[in-house]
Amino acid sequence: MRAGIHVANFTWQGGPPEMGPRLAELGAVSEQVGLSRLSFMDHLFQIGWIGPPDMDMLEGYTALGFVAGHTSTIRLGLLVTGVTYRHPGMLAKQISTLDVLSGGRAWLGIGAAWNEQEHVGLGVPFPPLSERFERLEEAIRICLQMWSDDNGPFDGKHYQLAETLNTPQSISRPHPELLIGGRGERKTLRLVARYADACNLTSSDVEEVRHKLSVLRGHCETEGTDYDAIEKTVAWTGPAFDTENERARFLDRMAEFAAEGVTTVTITPYSDAPVAEVQGWEPLIQRLADL
Repeated sequence: MRAGIHVANFTWQGGPPEMGPRLAELGAVSEQVGLSRLSFMDHLFQIGWIGPPDMDMLEGYTALGFVAGHTSTIRLGLLVTGVTYRHPGMLAKQISTLDVLSGGRAWLGIGAAWNEQEHVGLGVPFPPLSERFERLEEAIRICLQMWSDDNGPFDGKHYQLAETLNTPQSISRPHPELLIGGRGERKTLRLVARYADACNLTSSDVEEVRHKLSVLRGHCETEGTDYDAIEKTVAWTGPAFDTENERARFLDRMAEFAAEGVTTVTITPYSDAPVAEVQGWEPLIQRLADL
């Protein structure tokens, strides 16, 4: 099993003046300990389960571009892009640019968005959930079209593009990996089955993941797509690895996930000194590789 790092807390020692150097060091250390992918959230305010909204928060794609210049192997993306924050044509261009400049290391994680507070706070339109899912599917189709040889128009319900030109195309072939985040059984997992290269489930419960993957398999059968070709990833929601018992519990749970077909787990550093925290993960990363 592979492991990735998901950076959700930017309130670090040294504050904003030290944020750039610390983020560059965090990217380098993540590669050194064997992490396969690095992600940020796509949020404008901090989210409630981490801290108050006025905690530090970096814009995701700017931060990924910065990390790309300080790393060489780790794959880069947001977990996950909210469809409401960017026009899909611009989003496809951003991912292509990140992929080219990183040497083929970009992936697009995308979902329907949920944080109404930051939308209202910064004046970003926040349509009802049903419309956000309509926009999500159209955005996925636009990205896939822009990453293909089809430069023609796109005429959707919510988005109209006269010319889906995108040059240069990504280095990743046939296109950057498309990961859809979320665990909604009726809409989200159906979109995974129809379009995605990967899915992400946020859970530390094996029974829940087993059930969601069973639902996904059913959608794949309906859509006529290959369930086994979809990478299954989970975001670990358990405690930090502060004790030997917690580390053992984590490894036991990952072995159960691996038996269900999960190949990647994403771990979040919570402390204000994330470089040291990630350095301490190295023995766990090595043991995960054997699962």
